[in-house]
Amino acid sequence: MMTHATGLSVVMSGGDCGAIPSMSTGEEDHQLGNVGWLRAAVLGANDGIVSTSSLIIGVAASDAGHHAIIVSGIAGLVAGAMSMATGEYVSVQSQADTEKAAIRTERAKLQKDPRKEQAELARIYVGRGVDAKLADQVAAQLMAHDALGAHARDDLGITEALSAKPLQAAIASAISFSAGALLPLIVVVLSPENHVIGAVAVASLFLLAALGGLAAKVGRASVMRGIMRVTLWSALAMAVTAGIGALFGTAL
Repeated sequence: MMTHATGLSVVMSGGDCGAIPSMSTGEEDHQLGNVGWLRAAVLGANDGIVSTSSLIIGVAASDAGHHAIIVSGIAGLVAGAMSMATGEYVSVQSQADTEKAAIRTERAKLQKDPRKEQAELARIYVGRGVDAKLADQVAAQLMAHDALGAHARDDLGITEALSAKPLQAAIASAISFSAGALLPLIVVVLSPENHVIGAVAVASLFLLAALGGLAAKVGRASVMRGIMRVTLWSALAMAVTAGIGALFGTAL
């Protein structure tokens, strides 16, 4: 983008002018952005732990050798990190494309009928509880200062705090996944071959419980519920893969 709207994030509902985002200070936006990144990092690490530990346990349950277990864990880490990065990049790039299209449409409307767009902006402020006369004055001043930026923020719901950065999102996802996936791999390397399954399961579930509690606390949800939820489903994933590994290991 060549305007103030570069890299902005879209949150649209109900068509072209129905989105009315809440207004907050720069400090609050910064705090919310940090919370979002922390939650994303925790979720990425969770994915890395669950998928890699489940893979390792499944392979170990098939009576594979120690070397084969380590190789499978490394392969799972690399494949998972690349998958996370690719998926995140495609998703965020699609969001960025949507933002650019919305900004182009808004720019064209501003060039065609700026008075109508100013009235539209004023109506948004009135809908938020601002006096009609004051809303007109605010809309006029914002249009004079940065018409496209004002409409991107208040009409389309596009804000810089939630900017769509595909490459950054892809790298962050790959790093958080890899960080989580390293734990079960380290446990495999340090554990005796006959204790791999138990050691990986216990260590992974312990850290997953801690991360689940952290994610719940950040999201202001029930910490105990967050711990129980992630622990239960992760244990189920490990049990299923262990069963499949034992079944196919015996069959082969």
